Amino acid sequence: MNSKYNNWNEIKKSVENENLFVGFKDRDIFYMKMGKNIGYEQDGKGDNFVRPIVLVKGFNKDIFFGIPLSTKIKEGRYYYKFEFQKKNELITNIALLSQMRLFSTKRLLNKIGMMSKEDFEKMKNKFKSLID
Repeated sequence: MNSKYNNWNEIKKSVENENLFVGFKDRDIFYMKMGKNIGYEQDGKGDNFVRPIVLVKGFNKDIFFGIPLSTKIKEGRYYYKFEFQKKNELITNIALLSQMRLFSTKRLLNKIGMMSKEDFEKMKNKFKSLID
């Protein structure tokens, strides 16, 4: 298990040193280097610890609130199911609402789609109900 943390630490160092600017806006869906995290925090997958994420709120060119996504269908108050167009394919995803957090834009890789305005508003409202 420790080797995964060591691998992520090496990747994280290289991500920190990159100076690429990735343009983004709210509702964008990107692959990003999520990392190897602690406990029940969502991890990235594969050798580079990558996971899709929906950008909820960009604060400036460096940081944003994002919600990690999963293709594993889950139901309940902590999840929001939606579909988006990825190239010529309709993809079903689950937004893991309880995993929303602040991220650096240095983690972003490539845009893979965009959440519809309707789904975005419904998802935000569902998240707001969690913290009320």
